[in-house]
Amino acid sequence: MSQFVKKCIIIDDEPAAHYVLANYISQNPSLELVFQGYNGVEALEYLENNTVDLMFLDIDMPEISGIEMLQKLDKPPRTVLTTAYSEFALESYEYGVLDYLLKPIYHPRFLKAIDRFFELEGAVQQSQEEEEVSGSIYVKVDSDTIPIELNSILYAQSYGNYVKIITQKRNYLATITTNDMEKMLPSSLFMRSHKSYIIALDKVDEVMKDHVVIKKNPVPIGITYRRELAEKLKHLIKN
Repeated sequence: MSQFVKKCIIIDDEPAAHYVLANYISQNPSLELVFQGYNGVEALEYLENNTVDLMFLDIDMPEISGIEMLQKLDKPPRTVLTTAYSEFALESYEYGVLDYLLKPIYHPRFLKAIDRFFELEGAVQQSQEEEEVSGSIYVKVDSDTIPIELNSILYAQSYGNYVKIITQKRNYLATITTNDMEKMLPSSLFMRSHKSYIIALDKVDEVMKDHVVIKKNPVPIGITYRRELAEKLKHLIKN
């Protein structure tokens, strides 16, 4: 299971269904119930302003059915449909739902759906992490747009509207601002050490009072970034 708590909601017009699902959810420390709605209108209003990881959604509801609600959502959360009518099962899978629970919902069947949810979450997280580590950014150097592998970058230094990118093999002067480059880099691997510098966290060899050392190169630490940087690199800090 994921080490992070996942936010979930229940949308169902039957109080009894809320009672059962809320009870099951409360028994799982990796799930947090953040909202309970009794019709699709309430759910759409909530999802317009909030992000959730998992939705338990009844199909047969007044005003807007569960299927109609899914049709209205551009990016619905992972969804487990619930209903007392088995004939909806085939149609429900056309909307990319995670699972389909037939009422009355028994705990073992609920757990099976939750296991499937966390398997998918784990696969997505692993894929994202692998992409971050092995991916590339594309920057304009002279008149060409070239890829630079993320795991080759040591640090980057601002030069006005240009950024000097220092990698393990060579250096590049890219036509990009430091702010724009920062947005392209995964925050789990890179951060600013100074208003003019971005460093690769896993390439830092030493952390001193006012600078870090990367491949014998000193890179300054700005006061604004000192605390967050110290937290991320506390295992390297010299007393």
